[in-house]
Amino acid sequence: MNISRRTLLKSSAAASTVLAAPAILKASDALASSGQVNVFAWGDYIQQNMIDKFEGDTGIKINLSTYGSNDEAEQKLRAAGGKGFDVIFPSITNGNNYYPDGLLAPIDESKVKLDALIPSMLRDSVQLGGTYRGKRMLLPFNWGTEAMTLDSSVFDADNVSYGDMWTEKAVGKSAFRQKSALMGVGLYLESIGELESNRMTDVYKSEEDAHRCFDACTKFILAHKSNIAAFWNSATEAINAFKQAGAGIGQTWDTTGLLLNREDAKWKYRMPKEGGITWMDSVGMPSGAANVEQGYAFLNAMLDPVMAGMMSGNTGYNSAVAGAADHAGETYKKQFAEVYNADNLANLWWWPADQPWVTSVRQEYVDKITNA
Repeated sequence: MNISRRTLLKSSAAASTVLAAPAILKASDALASSGQVNVFAWGDYIQQNMIDKFEGDTGIKINLSTYGSNDEAEQKLRAAGGKGFDVIFPSITNGNNYYPDGLLAPIDESKVKLDALIPSMLRDSVQLGGTYRGKRMLLPFNWGTEAMTLDSSVFDADNVSYGDMWTEKAVGKSAFRQKSALMGVGLYLESIGELESNRMTDVYKSEEDAHRCFDACTKFILAHKSNIAAFWNSATEAINAFKQAGAGIGQTWDTTGLLLNREDAKWKYRMPKEGGITWMDSVGMPSGAANVEQGYAFLNAMLDPVMAGMMSGNTGYNSAVAGAADHAGETYKKQFAEVYNADNLANLWWWPADQPWVTSVRQEYVDKITNA
């Protein structure tokens, strides 16, 4: 959820790239078959092969800016009053942070190919935060998990738990993103009977419950702080935690483990028995979009199975577009089959839609962990 997920190897949270091209998509897109579109995305989402295809198909130039976290994206769009970008890719559970201040525009469903989306993803996106006051604001784009990346020559890849990061074997070898480790530790503590949290959904029940759960999780993490090798907050940082900081196990986004595995088979990405933390990212249009028709052309391009397959092949993330897997390549198919099965897919833990108190309360505990 919030590989980043993101900033792939050569991207960074602050990176910004501008590229160019020629041609046309189809007659109905004639209004959009020229000009430019300003795209604000996670660092690894829109890669060169996708840029080349879009610009070659439409004649629209992509001006790409990237970010490494949901907080960064929201803060930048908020500071600009919803202007400066035509398309943005928030995690769908962050939609509620944008809506009250009018930072996103409702999507004209008549202009997008909704039937290209997997029906269950479109359906589930509503309860996760994709609509506001009855209007569609965000479209499902992709989904993925945050689970365990580990060195299988040291750790057991066939019986994985979030608790594995806190064992004696993992002293000085654990890497994690603080905000997510709070949830993973909570799920683990509940599984061993040390926390009552209703699978950590109590955090979203009330501010008092959020403090109660995060208190217990933070106390546990700080009692085992000698296990920490590195913190990460972007995909580049997560990869470097293993390649440079000596981590041998960590709670990471899927792309981290899958990319490491492509380089060395000892690295495995696996679902823990407590359930893989699952996120859905979405795509929408800021309220101050200046190139609206080009923005819709871009949205529809993202709903094309070939383009969606490119995204999955590039990153390892799973597309919300029907048929995308058929265009993602053999490596993607092989890794998906190794990581997911019927049992762990039925045990996924979806990030709930944000509640007003969650971000500020959680940040208190993130700071405690970071500064300990």
